[in-house]
Amino acid sequence: MSVPHLMTLADLSVPQINRLVRHSFALKQLSTPWLKPMPRRSMPSITTTKSSTGTGLKTKSKKVNDLRLPSQSLFNKTIALLFSKRSTRTRVSAETAAVLLGGRALFLGKEDIQLGVNESVRDSARVLGGMCQGIFARVGDHSEIEELAEHCPVPVLNALSSLWHPTQILADILTLHEHSHLFTSPSPSSTSTSTPPKSLRVRELPPLPPLTITWLGDSSNVLHDILVSLPRMGHKVRVGAPKGRAYECPEEVWRRVVELGCEGNIYWTSDPREAVHGADVVVTDTWISMGQEAEKEQRLKDFQGYQVTEALCAEGGAKENWKFLHCLPRKEHEVDDEVFYGPRSLVFPEADNRKWTIMACFDLLFGKWDLEAEAESYSRKSEES
Repeated sequence: MSVPHLMTLADLSVPQINRLVRHSFALKQLSTPWLKPMPRRSMPSITTTKSSTGTGLKTKSKKVNDLRLPSQSLFNKTIALLFSKRSTRTRVSAETAAVLLGGRALFLGKEDIQLGVNESVRDSARVLGGMCQGIFARVGDHSEIEELAEHCPVPVLNALSSLWHPTQILADILTLHEHSHLFTSPSPSSTSTSTPPKSLRVRELPPLPPLTITWLGDSSNVLHDILVSLPRMGHKVRVGAPKGRAYECPEEVWRRVVELGCEGNIYWTSDPREAVHGADVVVTDTWISMGQEAEKEQRLKDFQGYQVTEALCAEGGAKENWKFLHCLPRKEHEVDDEVFYGPRSLVFPEADNRKWTIMACFDLLFGKWDLEAEAESYSRKSEES
């Protein structure tokens, strides 16, 4: 069996992307009840004896027999979190996801290991791959993670590189599916929560209608994975970026866009008002990434007029009920408080979904070594209370 790696969503088919999103949605529903406070008398008794399902875990308490453990595919497994760049959401999501799958996460920061500095990437890959059962790597240049995957005997998942950020876009897609009902709501103050039907323990993923997604920002790793995924899934992408080589899509990324037939659903402009025209969703990101601090003054000048506001979207003709996404951390020059903290914002559900999409990737890549595997059947009628 070949080792499955995931560098970018360009490496996946649309059915594989959808499978990961559906799996994330199911794992979220199965896991969430276990994270809520329980009276001591209702706590399940967990043992490590061999269960009938082969997970190595089983519940003994009948008081919580309506709860099901999510997949425990990482039981007795260790996942290396190899981070050469600082992180909040990605690290916390990864560590909690590993625990929920029955495994453990080993964090290695830039003070612990530096790829290619004291030891070659090739040697580090073989050593870590011999001691751990998966590597989740957040690196600088994309070539680092490609070399890591080339020589690693266990799966490597891209947590972020200079070119791609696949797990972020999986979280964005899940968030849009969960809130798909909002795009037909007449009011921007509509609630962003929904109640699962009582007849099912685990709901099916709500369908997502074709949307127009607007990106305001430079050609970042987040945008790159948007460009190779959303157009294939039936959505239109409108990009608003300043003129200049610093903000253009790299040739190697655009080559993947063309290979996948995505370019026909992508529109590029330097006018932010034109970019938001007809938008269902407006997305932005940091305008000054790590390592670009020296360019801050020029970048802020170039991005004048790009701040996401109600006024900008009204003037540009965004849909009446448009919503907002941001991968965080956010600065006020990127989006004002009215939008960021207002009813249009899906930012915090989006951040929470990082955990569930990373958990799905861990389960299928690190636990099962199979992105083609059929997800478990999760639907289950609830018991009468």
